[in-house]
Amino acid sequence: MDNNILVIGSTGMLGQELCDVLDEKNIDYVGVGSKNLDITDKDLVDNFFAKHKPTIVFDCAAYTNVDGAEEEPGKTTNELVNHLGTKNIAEATEMVNGTIVYVSTDYVFDGTNDCEYQENAETNPKNEYGRAKLAGESEIRKTCSKYYIIRTSWLYGKHGNNFVFTMLNLAKSHDELSVVNDQVGRPTWTKTLADFMLYAVENKIPFGTYQLSNEGTATWYEFASYILKKQDVKVNPVNSDAFPQKAYRPRHSIMSLDEVNKSGFKNHSWQDALDEFKLNL
Repeated sequence: MDNNILVIGSTGMLGQELCDVLDEKNIDYVGVGSKNLDITDKDLVDNFFAKHKPTIVFDCAAYTNVDGAEEEPGKTTNELVNHLGTKNIAEATEMVNGTIVYVSTDYVFDGTNDCEYQENAETNPKNEYGRAKLAGESEIRKTCSKYYIIRTSWLYGKHGNNFVFTMLNLAKSHDELSVVNDQVGRPTWTKTLADFMLYAVENKIPFGTYQLSNEGTATWYEFASYILKKQDVKVNPVNSDAFPQKAYRPRHSIMSLDEVNKSGFKNHSWQDALDEFKLNL
């Protein structure tokens, strides 16, 4: 690729995966984490972009503590990073005439729809994290001429704490596990998401909003059961009430993959993706 690529949030779970994909393809890039670039400082961001003049900006930076975002100090950090930080990146990207790839979330929806959420469906976030990420989306659309907004859900990967590692670790010390069975969504391997992010810019698919997860749906119980299918542990289904949480979780957050499928990107079922992920652990 003949581009000047910037990966923001390169030390996070998704950012590290994206850097791995770029490395495998021998694509040059600059990666920055929060210690290298404070995206909440507009002057710092503007100066960094003016110096490096990236043509492609992969924005993987995010405050992802969903429960922590419900109260201080997390509520302020969530707003600063996920909303205002995104605003700063959007304005700087437009300043250098770059293309931005911004990662958003299924939490922009309220989870009450029994059908798939289309890309243009009405948004209605019910937790602080979802509200801030939606505000970030709005800043991108308002500011940037060239953008991809990619919503994802139930993300897991090799570079960070996530549901798959939690289940595998708990299985080492428990004979039985209880997992909620009344929340339905689409699991997503970070490798699949990183591949699509790069695919979008390499193939110059139409700008706009996309929703990327692995194919198929599951409850957390079904997801856990598949993760632990070869482990000597019993997985029991329970209702969400068994695990009270500070932040609202959508009960039905299945997002349509239509636009991704139209783009020609080769996706995989969540089961195949999980099998491949576990092979490489």
